[in-house]
Amino acid sequence: MRILNYVVTSNHIHLLVVDNGPDVISKSLQLIAGRTAQEFNQRKERKGAFWEDRYHATAVERNEHLIRCLVYIDLNMVRAGVVNHPSEWEMSGFNEIQNPPKRYCVIDMSALRNFCGFQDYEQFAEQHRQWIQEAISNGKDQRESCWTESIAVGSIGFVEETKSKLGIMGMGRRIEEQETGLCVLREEFEPYSGVFNPENERLSLNNSYIWDVSPAD
Repeated sequence: MRILNYVVTSNHIHLLVVDNGPDVISKSLQLIAGRTAQEFNQRKERKGAFWEDRYHATAVERNEHLIRCLVYIDLNMVRAGVVNHPSEWEMSGFNEIQNPPKRYCVIDMSALRNFCGFQDYEQFAEQHRQWIQEAISNGKDQRESCWTESIAVGSIGFVEETKSKLGIMGMGRRIEEQETGLCVLREEFEPYSGVFNPENERLSLNNSYIWDVSPAD
């Protein structure tokens, strides 16, 4: 699984990733959830799951939709009112994109540049800073439910194709056009549950959708 962007908050994480084959995302998140719970339980001398709920995946079309999702993740803690700029939040992809570490990189920078249409790192980093500044200056740092409550986001063609690939799982899912050129495949919103039960004790493959190699948040 290739990571294109991320942010770690006090109670959840956002990941922009690309899979490299069937079940890669679901199995990777199962591994992350298991390792996290194991480490935390050892330190706190407790048992049980660390994450309250299973993950939600949204397929994102490449091109401008991917860039919008990238910026949306960067601005997570700005929207929460914790910081004024993403550079002020250490556990985020913004700082890694702007100042790539020499070792132990989380983000696949080459893949990210290619998906965003850039070959030169400096040019991409500069454009990335401009995207963030424009979003903050224009008040576009507000919450957009399409990234967290949809099955797919992109053009009408991409969303229709995604729904078709889901087969029977796509039945009953509705396509909405939110603005010019932006469509979503919507699913019914289910609020987070405070009750732990066997269904959310661990991540399940039944919660995954296969997107070939499309990025997903």
